Amino acid sequence: MSRLCVRAYGISLDGFGCGPDQSLENPMGVGGHALHEWFFPTRTFREMTGQDGGTTGIDDDFAKAGFDNIGAWILGRNMFGPIRGDWGDESWNGWWGDEPPYHVPVFVLTHHPRKDLPMKGGTTFHFVTGGIREALSRAKDAAGGKDVRVGGGASTIRQYLEAKLLDELHLAFAPMLMGSGENLLAGLNLPALGYRITRHVASDNALHVVVTRT
Repeated sequence: MSRLCVRAYGISLDGFGCGPDQSLENPMGVGGHALHEWFFPTRTFREMTGQDGGTTGIDDDFAKAGFDNIGAWILGRNMFGPIRGDWGDESWNGWWGDEPPYHVPVFVLTHHPRKDLPMKGGTTFHFVTGGIREALSRAKDAAGGKDVRVGGGASTIRQYLEAKLLDELHLAFAPMLMGSGENLLAGLNLPALGYRITRHVASDNALHVVVTRT
């Protein structure tokens, strides 16, 4: 059965999933790049970006698992790009160039309609104006029984947590304090929402914690 999950989500020890002031120059917010230092050296990431080599072990195992059995993705609008408001001439095609790393349908939450955007490698972006439940329904239909992965940002993940729709959450805690940005955990009572930690393992670069809804 298709599950809704978050995988390989980099987060600071004080709960921030990105830095402040996201922009074209700082897609992850100022300082947000450091949240993913565990991921960038892995063999999985280097293969995704057309590079050779890369590290193996705990971090790479989690990175690789993040793409296993994924049939569709859901993204908040900020994960697609820095544009706010109306889409304008629709020339913005995402952060990733002509061939995004998804290779499956991707459903982008937005308040502003936009036509579907097919890209190289099997990725098609669909822009959803009906909220998180519509995005989930469409993503599960597109996934064909495989899992649906929520890529972020923090606000989108929080909405799915608060609605008790998220089945599993893998957080990769970076050994750093962000101080400001977009906080994933502030004010959330995860035990009251039915979530508990089912796995935790540390590498040299991150503490990997899996949270599951029971």
